[in-house]
Amino acid sequence: AAALALRKVPQCNSSWTNDYIRQYHNVNINVAVQTDHGLFVPVIRDADKKGLSIIGEEVKQLAKKAKENSLKPQDYEGGTFTVSNLGGPFGVKQFCAIINPPQSGILAVGSAERRVIPGSGAEEFKFASFMSATLSCDHRVIDGAIGAEWLKAFKGYIENPESMLL
Repeated sequence: AAALALRKVPQCNSSWTNDYIRQYHNVNINVAVQTDHGLFVPVIRDADKKGLSIIGEEVKQLAKKAKENSLKPQDYEGGTFTVSNLGGPFGVKQFCAIINPPQSGILAVGSAERRVIPGSGAEEFKFASFMSATLSCDHRVIDGAIGAEWLKAFKGYIENPESMLL
């Protein structure tokens, strides 16, 4: 969803270089992986062109390499945006992530929780899943309006997963 939102709002797939804003053509997503050796951020290249199963398998392989301390520079260099998930592995509900320069954005994903919401009738209720997602932006590149546009696109993909089918 993050990669497709970057394709939809390409201004967020950019970085600040002291003289200009560089907008990337490739969507390369770094994924934060905690290990006994510290935090690593291996990269999924061209993530917007890959299905969820391929991305999941690549993340699994890169996480294994990170935990074995065997990542090579090509495994973590060249990312254009980072996703950090403390929800699934650590149960953190919400957090703010710090941008990895020269990138201009990072998404902090919190844990999903089931909540009771109103149903269609006056006395009806149903369960729904809610997840926190916090976008940190370098405002030299991504202002609040563009960041909100990206979050809207991300939310649309998360709430309608069938729209992510390639």
